[in-house]
Amino acid sequence: MARRRLTPVQTPDTPAQSGAGLETKAFGLASQVSRAPIAQVAGEASATAALEALTDDMARARAEGRMVLDLPLGDVLADHLDRDRLPRDDEDMEALRESLRAHGQRTPIEVTPLTDGRYGLISGWRRLTALAALLAETGDARFASVRALVRRPETSGDAYVAMVEENEIRLGLSHYERARIVALSADRGVFENERAALRALFGNVSRAKRSKIGSFLAVYRALDAQLRFPHALGERLGLRIAKHVSDDRAAARALRRALEQAAADTPEAEQQVIEQALTPPKPAPLAAADPTPETAPGITVGAKRKGPGLQVTVAGPRVDAALHRAILDLVEGWPR
Repeated sequence: MARRRLTPVQTPDTPAQSGAGLETKAFGLASQVSRAPIAQVAGEASATAALEALTDDMARARAEGRMVLDLPLGDVLADHLDRDRLPRDDEDMEALRESLRAHGQRTPIEVTPLTDGRYGLISGWRRLTALAALLAETGDARFASVRALVRRPETSGDAYVAMVEENEIRLGLSHYERARIVALSADRGVFENERAALRALFGNVSRAKRSKIGSFLAVYRALDAQLRFPHALGERLGLRIAKHVSDDRAAARALRRALEQAAADTPEAEQQVIEQALTPPKPAPLAAADPTPETAPGITVGAKRKGPGLQVTVAGPRVDAALHRAILDLVEGWPR
């Protein structure tokens, strides 16, 4: 009996077996499925895991402040912290604006996320201010955003420390600015007191420098409302002011009045007012004394100021060796 080989009925909807796999038709195009379903599932799982790992890495980089973001200027609050850098429009700020105009922002600022979706500025006030000025001047969209690293300091104190450290590295603060941020952070309760603030914010400087910053605290407390150009105070003049206002409250009041009345419009004029207030008036020279009624005829006694004391002159036709000797005896026997 002859055997017949049975073959499946081929229909338009029936796939034909192939040695390379199952041939299917989709949208009129033939595609080759060459992997087993389990291999395909494993590949998809691997790709998903890799994507999740990349997402986690990016989230961690952003949380740790290692990712640079472009933020709208309006989303960054410049007054989130009391600034250590005093506002001033000087040659350095002008140079920064021109650099940003020519080359764009190269170094990111540092911000911390706030609860309302905006960001508080930690460091980079000058860059943020310069970009805002350029946007207002030109309207150019490339100045409408700022590159920023997002930091998450654990405490407010950490944020202040980060701000001070960044500014010290980029462009050193003046002693007055250092003292001011110490006082402000202590007043806001960020630190327990001025001593703790000074130690936390400037713990990495020498003891001598920290002592000078402490001396400028007296200048800030006494004259902050009257000084128009405090950033221009040099170290030597500032230390003289500190001693002046610490030793004598009346002298401090007089200095405040002098600054208010002068209303100096330049740092040089203001410092001249301070110098005059710190310099005691010179005593008027003593006129030559007329002979006293007890002076013998022919002898004139005069006196004039010389240094801290008086210079006494005895002259006249009757001044002889005997009188000279008598005067020397008097001086040598004078109580010491």
